[in-house]
Amino acid sequence: MFSKIETGIAPSSSPVADVVRVGQQVWLVAIAEDPVTGEIVPGGIEAQTRRVIENLQIAITAAGGTLADIVQVQVFLIDRADARGMNAVYGELFKPPYPVRATVVVKELLADGLRVEMLATAVLG
Repeated sequence: MFSKIETGIAPSSSPVADVVRVGQQVWLVAIAEDPVTGEIVPGGIEAQTRRVIENLQIAITAAGGTLADIVQVQVFLIDRADARGMNAVYGELFKPPYPVRATVVVKELLADGLRVEMLATAVLG
């Protein structure tokens, strides 16, 4: 059985957990929401990517780790043209060796105005 990690980020209105842990493995999901209000942050892909990764950082810290413990990231974009801006911020906040990553373009994401979502896996210890 897994345990849900409380992050302090505004909870989703959907029946989901943002962070769960089994042993040393942690699964995280983050969107470009203000961690206090839960509102989608305004701005382009760079601002949203920064907020997503900052939310991942809040979440992995709550689980007892750091961004360096993340081994895999799945990125969901709504526009292929956003890849360049997302990559610029991603490369600034994640440091080599980078996690394994897949990036896919999807028709849309669930929250209005949301341009990027990330699903990550970490191994602690």
